[in-house]
Amino acid sequence: MSSSSAVTAESCGTVGSGGLPVGRGLFSLIVAGVAWGTAGAAASLVFRASDIGPVSLSFWRCAGGMLLLVAAGLLRRGRRAAGEPVRLGRVVLLGVALAVFQTAYFAAVEVTGLAVATVITLGAGPVLIALGARLLLGERLGRGGTVAVVGALVGLAVLALGDGGATVRPSGVLWALVSAAGYSVMALLARWWGRGGAGGDSVTTTAWTCGVAALCLLPLGLAEGLLPHTEDAGRALLLVVYIAAVPTALAYVLYFAGAAVVRAATVSVVMLLEPVSAAVIAVVLLGEELTVATVAGTLLMLASVAGLAAAEARGAVAARKAVAVV
Repeated sequence: MSSSSAVTAESCGTVGSGGLPVGRGLFSLIVAGVAWGTAGAAASLVFRASDIGPVSLSFWRCAGGMLLLVAAGLLRRGRRAAGEPVRLGRVVLLGVALAVFQTAYFAAVEVTGLAVATVITLGAGPVLIALGARLLLGERLGRGGTVAVVGALVGLAVLALGDGGATVRPSGVLWALVSAAGYSVMALLARWWGRGGAGGDSVTTTAWTCGVAALCLLPLGLAEGLLPHTEDAGRALLLVVYIAAVPTALAYVLYFAGAAVVRAATVSVVMLLEPVSAAVIAVVLLGEELTVATVAGTLLMLASVAGLAAAEARGAVAARKAVAVV
């Protein structure tokens, strides 16, 4: 009975004590992707409003996210018992990967611009994750999954580079590739541990991960200058608080919860909602022109995400029915 229950739990995509189904995992990833889409734009505004560097911004993002999640954890502790204990080795690996991912991405944005940094980081990510998932986790995309990944990457390229105004700088490309590598390691680790039912509580995991990342970034941030010089300190502070709260504390809790129960390659494609939401924000809130490239790229990526998400949900239902028959 116990072995059958374990098989059922893994087939239905549950993780840890929370028992998160695949459908809820996909929804969590969608919300996280949309939230991430606001981080690049907010970071660009911070760079314009102050002289803060990418390492310092990453430090404040991780440190602020950790403080918010610790506060949330203290509130939750009074309502229910503590979950699985934190495994230090795991959060150290995740924290280092997060530090590399975020800092290298902000560096790429600063050097070569938001469009090029996004298309390279998020374009290389699914490829690296698909390869890693196949070699390390034995997860196969299949023909339909491969078509969806290719469609998503084409949509990303059209969306980010379609206006022809992007400037490609070699050092920015290198930073973006480093960022993609950090993101891939983080996604593969989350999925690997989640498959064994040891994903842990996502709030606690994210808090510790952000803490480790902030600790890694602190020496470099001190060398760069943690406190920015700006004539609009209030605006810069609000933007940093927003980055720490929404695309960090909230988004990473949802990301780690979803990544533990959804196939790694599917996670990487669903997270391509980040540039889609960034494009929508640029048109709706920042007054940028709605171009053919924006529409075409957005539709391609949304179709790819929807196709993979539907396939993931169907696979979970089929696995649940197969276990029930057995």
